[in-house]
Amino acid sequence: MNNWDQFLAPYKQAIEELKIKLKGMRRQFEQEHTHSPIEFVTGRVKPVASILDKARIKNIPLDKLATEMQDIAGLRMMCQFVDNIETVVKLLRNRNDFRIVEERNYISHKKPSGYRSYHVVIEYPVQTITGEKKILAEIQIRTLAMNFWATIEHSLNYKYKGQFPEEINKRLQGAAEAAFRLDEEMSKIKDEIQEAQVYFTKNKETGKKIDK
Repeated sequence: MNNWDQFLAPYKQAIEELKIKLKGMRRQFEQEHTHSPIEFVTGRVKPVASILDKARIKNIPLDKLATEMQDIAGLRMMCQFVDNIETVVKLLRNRNDFRIVEERNYISHKKPSGYRSYHVVIEYPVQTITGEKKILAEIQIRTLAMNFWATIEHSLNYKYKGQFPEEINKRLQGAAEAAFRLDEEMSKIKDEIQEAQVYFTKNKETGKKIDK
């Protein structure tokens, strides 16, 4: 790979465009005064060092990165509740500005490590001065609790290079189950939580009007 900047440019453009579009979904729910299943959206382009590491581990030739590495461009959509994830996935399926090429459900089929998330791989058309370029991007939809666990596991994975000591491995799996139980408990009182959030938001807006 001679020019990484040129190779990654459409991925960076895709991330910026998709963040605006996906955040726009949340704003539309707010404008309709309806609970948004989307808490917030983040995105990043995988660093070159990480691309090279993954290519080596997965035996992906550098000239096949664009077709065989699906997460060079990655986005995360955070939800408060587990059942929000299904709602968000349906919203993504209904969009016509990209094409879904693969879905992986790691919530009902968790990884052995305990990892839970819903992955949607899309083909997104980027408009450039030389024409349209279609790139692959991965959207991960998960709860805040799932994201907390995954962020910690990811950091430890770098330290131990995937070979966790048995004690840490057991604790990670236990923490994953604890996080999922938290999600389940919160789902049971979802209506009360959402009602409280609406009440809080209305009072906050009223307070701002009084201050003015």
